[in-house]
Amino acid sequence: MAANYWASTQRRHWQFSRETLAETRQKLEDENRALVQQYPLPDRRLLSHFFNQQLAKLGKRLVVRQQALATAQVYLRRFWSKVEIRRTNPYLILATALYLACKMEECPAHIRVVVSEARQCWPDFIISDVSKLGECEFYLISEMNSQLIIHHPYRTLQDLQNTLSMAQDDTSLAWSIINDHYMTDLPLLYPPHVIAVTAIFLALTLKPTQAGLQAAASTAAALSSATPMPKDQPGSGNGVPNTQQKKVQNLVSWLAEGEIDIKATIECSQEIISLYDVLEQFTEKTCKEQIARFVKARGLDK
Repeated sequence: MAANYWASTQRRHWQFSRETLAETRQKLEDENRALVQQYPLPDRRLLSHFFNQQLAKLGKRLVVRQQALATAQVYLRRFWSKVEIRRTNPYLILATALYLACKMEECPAHIRVVVSEARQCWPDFIISDVSKLGECEFYLISEMNSQLIIHHPYRTLQDLQNTLSMAQDDTSLAWSIINDHYMTDLPLLYPPHVIAVTAIFLALTLKPTQAGLQAAASTAAALSSATPMPKDQPGSGNGVPNTQQKKVQNLVSWLAEGEIDIKATIECSQEIISLYDVLEQFTEKTCKEQIARFVKARGLDK
């Protein structure tokens, strides 16, 4: 196991530029043009939100830790960057990814239990034959080149909460934002410590309400110049408490003194804010119907 992210296969093989990731996906779509045209799917972020919900449902039945769920989500994003989703049974892939993630995160679940609980969640798409999940496990491992160790942002968040004098509410909100970032491409684009700093930044500026998006926008200007935000900067009078404003200033000062990629932090912040905007369009029924359409039509549930 790589002792740190910088020596890991995650950094060396599974961190892409936006352009490279887009080209990879476009090539995959081009190779499966007929399927893509025949079975349209929702925005990838909406689909990811649906899968996140389904994983959480199965994870709750299996009593799985959050980190195992997060690892499973990264596996899904990696796998479907190499295999066209319309050639798979997403529900079987979900169950398999979680089964494999539980092994890697040292909270294993028996394969029969996973299959049984998956059938309870998705009876129309999962059969009782455990060998199907076993075969699918090898399929995932093969496509990911046996590179299964995932470094998450949670540890960095825990390390920084005292350094940045974060209250428990701040840490909890940042933790939730980290959970949400798995519904985007950020795990394939940026190092986990950048995601953690982004989550902290958003937790401080989005608090106490979503109206804090305005504070996030104004503070981003200070981030881009890597200088502390002046006290009269918009934000001190827009509903963000003064103590919270001081925490934001401390964070900006800390960033200015450190080696964090501030441009990457801003890009991650914009991506997550964009996610929240897109999720307002989410309807579970649409995702479920469009997935069922190609799974049933192509006999992928057998």
